[in-house]
Amino acid sequence: MLAAGAVSLPKGCVITPHPGEGARLLGVGIKDIQADRAAAVRALARKFDTVCVLKGSGSLIADASGQLALCDRGHPAMATAGLGDVLAGLIGALLAQHLTPFDAACLAVWLHASAGQKVGEYGRGLAASDIIPAIRQLLEELQPCLI
Repeated sequence: MLAAGAVSLPKGCVITPHPGEGARLLGVGIKDIQADRAAAVRALARKFDTVCVLKGSGSLIADASGQLALCDRGHPAMATAGLGDVLAGLIGALLAQHLTPFDAACLAVWLHASAGQKVGEYGRGLAASDIIPAIRQLLEELQPCLI
């Protein structure tokens, strides 16, 4: 329904597709998404008039105005089920703290990727529960900056 444009998203939403989902939402192939990830994330944000996080190596965040951010952190072991749910939860928690959708998405992606990078150094195949303690540690370290 979202891909067909039958759904209108409320103001302040953040969508978090991986390249396959992004391709379906735009009606293109995954190769097209991967060939120009910046254009793809901007197109998704414009199409749905929202903030979009295009997950993957070098996650990108864009808003409908074309503002773009890149997160160069992360680990290949993060490509497992459940980690996207952790990211979505982080974004929701930060939105509840009254961050703008773009800022919430950027901070959540950075926390998620940094925690995954740290924990991923110890082996492959992370579970969602593996990175939660690392996220908490990062938040504790950043707390003076976030007040």
